[in-house]
Amino acid sequence: MEGVLYKRDSANLRLYKGYRYFFDKKVVSRIDLQYKNTTHYSSSRTERGGVFNDTWDGIVPHESRPSRSVIRLTAGLTWEKAREPLHKDIDITKTCGIGPGMAFANSLLHKYSSLLGLVPCAIGGTNISQWARGSQLYDQLVRRAGAALRDGGTLRAMLWYQGESDTDTLANAESYKDRFETFITNLRQDLVFPMLPVIQVALDSGPGPYVEEVREAQLGSKLPNVWCIDAKGLQLQADGLHLSSPAQVQLGKMLADAFLHGVLSPVHKSATTGLP
Repeated sequence: MEGVLYKRDSANLRLYKGYRYFFDKKVVSRIDLQYKNTTHYSSSRTERGGVFNDTWDGIVPHESRPSRSVIRLTAGLTWEKAREPLHKDIDITKTCGIGPGMAFANSLLHKYSSLLGLVPCAIGGTNISQWARGSQLYDQLVRRAGAALRDGGTLRAMLWYQGESDTDTLANAESYKDRFETFITNLRQDLVFPMLPVIQVALDSGPGPYVEEVREAQLGSKLPNVWCIDAKGLQLQADGLHLSSPAQVQLGKMLADAFLHGVLSPVHKSATTGLP
């Protein structure tokens, strides 16, 4: 899984549904987040752009460079200036590299001036059943969302990029759609946000023989307020599985475009939730 987004509406301006962005905040030693909007960026695909032989090359594309207007929630539930790899302290058993999160956030800054908060949650190599309600990963996702909202944030959307590990068997592939829709329904209930916007990414590749079956399930979801963008055709690294750094940047821009042109749901402020 991968992340969440926040912003502040400092002039009582209406925020666009996922991230729209007028935070009069300063990213310094202390980050004042009295008001913020969040986009949940979640996936089971580790950010592997620029990772070769389990070593990240350290190259950060221009579109993914840090900005004083983009922050991230750390594993310790504190805020810091966001920089790649976003999941460095979240997916600690993998070598993380470039993902779509920073390019996504920076693409929004090009349209609007705001402070954006990303809440990374991704754990690579997991299948959809590992994100079922009551699992460790699910509980961690809900806990991090609650922590991000606690200071007055506004949840805007969740970005979901997952499914590679569900291509291993026909049974997993055929059950993907039902499991995904149950996951989203439960998450919306537990976040007390029945129309939580979700932007899902349809797989570009997978290690198993049932990639097309999982893609069909992802592209065919009929849940309201769920959008799907297609990663097929984006450049892969030499392993034939993970997106290259340029492809991760392109995907981030695609997610931002989907957010800006598709996500039109009500805002969800922490004051209306029962989250701890």
